[in-house]
Amino acid sequence: MSIPKKEDPRTIRSREMFKSAVIALLCEDPAISNLTVQKIAAKAGLNRTTFYLHYQDIQDLLTQITDEILNELSDKIFALIHAKDLSEKQQLTQLLDYLYIHRNYLLILFKTNQFEEQLFSLLKQLVEIRRKNTKEDLPADYVDIDIKTASLVGIIIWWLRKGLHFSSDYMANQIYLMYRVQ
Repeated sequence: MSIPKKEDPRTIRSREMFKSAVIALLCEDPAISNLTVQKIAAKAGLNRTTFYLHYQDIQDLLTQITDEILNELSDKIFALIHAKDLSEKQQLTQLLDYLYIHRNYLLILFKTNQFEEQLFSLLKQLVEIRRKNTKEDLPADYVDIDIKTASLVGIIIWWLRKGLHFSSDYMANQIYLMYRVQ
């Protein structure tokens, strides 16, 4: 039985520095086409050689960051689904808190349809699991899962783009009121 290797802390730190640099650069100028390895390395305080030790190119870096955020989001969603000690509103508030923390990069990712589709898929799974776990029989005319998920994604995108003056707790309450079984 082999023991998994522990990743070198310097590698972890370098990757975090590159990730932070990309997010900062994309916040300044959201055009991905304007990113260069030189700009990313300079912003991170590292050099191009270090960049190429970790990534094949800029697209590889962006893909890894996106995958990391999606994996974290997926883990967060499924942990919340199985959290027996939290109410639905508390679960939703924690999810919105996570999205708020990562809002700068998420806003950039939302400009690509691929990310929106991936988020849709994750949230659809959440809605499906919640429906299966519901003790009550749902009415025959209950809102379709795709429609419910699309509206949830739309609300999240709107909140991150324009509604941040509303707290995650307030938004969770509003979403809960909209979607509770009546």
